[in-house]
Amino acid sequence: MSQYEHTCMIRGDAGATIRPILDRICNKWTLLVVSTLDQGTLRFGDLRHQIPGISQRMLTLTLRNLERDGLVSRTVYAEVPPRVEYALTPVGRSLIPPALALAGWAIEHLPHIEASRAAHRQDTGAAPGRTG
Repeated sequence: MSQYEHTCMIRGDAGATIRPILDRICNKWTLLVVSTLDQGTLRFGDLRHQIPGISQRMLTLTLRNLERDGLVSRTVYAEVPPRVEYALTPVGRSLIPPALALAGWAIEHLPHIEASRAAHRQDTGAAPGRTG
């Protein structure tokens, strides 16, 4: 029995409790925000500048969700204009080692995955970039 199956049996919910959490932390923007905040506390604009391709809306949503889930803290300073800073909480910081392990796995297996994708495209005639 896998650890996942064991956990689901203990909770008795067939994984319903942990699926939304896994959806949140396995999201590409979440991992990029968390890994960027691992460098230290940042303001919204600095975060957005350091994460290529993220829109203002997506960064806002990601930060709100991470704050709600207790992975990121948001500190507002009563200044004019107001200054808002984001930082990882201890729980958010605990996500760094597994995130780095996942990124390392992706880097290590990238050549195999790219070769498999190319072979699949050739076999099916699918366009490059199509994952479905």
